[in-house]
Amino acid sequence: MFRIQQIDHIVLRVIDLQAMLDFYIDVLGCTLEREQRDIGLYQLRAGSSLIDLVPVNQKLGRAGGAAPGKEGRNLDHFCLRVEPFDADFIITYLRDKGIDPGQVESRYGAEGEGPSLYLADPENNVVELKGSPWDS
Repeated sequence: MFRIQQIDHIVLRVIDLQAMLDFYIDVLGCTLEREQRDIGLYQLRAGSSLIDLVPVNQKLGRAGGAAPGKEGRNLDHFCLRVEPFDADFIITYLRDKGIDPGQVESRYGAEGEGPSLYLADPENNVVELKGSPWDS
């Protein structure tokens, strides 16, 4: 049998590639790891995982059907584990970038119960930023 270790990558079908690259690179600190422009695949490094962006007007994106929108998202949300989780700093930082984050709440994740907050990227995908679990 096999055991799942972590999330390897997620794939977001996107409308405005540049806005999404700007958000994930300039705001969240991902790096562009690999581009396959011929098929429309842009892979961003997010810690030990990848976030793949697939524009809906390019080869891979066209294969997935209609573009994401308010009435049909491709994903509920995904969670990025961040360290350190300094809530005041994170909220101020995001607001300085023009992003209105949700409230910090205690939520359960892969490592247990701990602080997290939600925000939306430029195409309204919900991103959860999660800190380490509360001390026992």
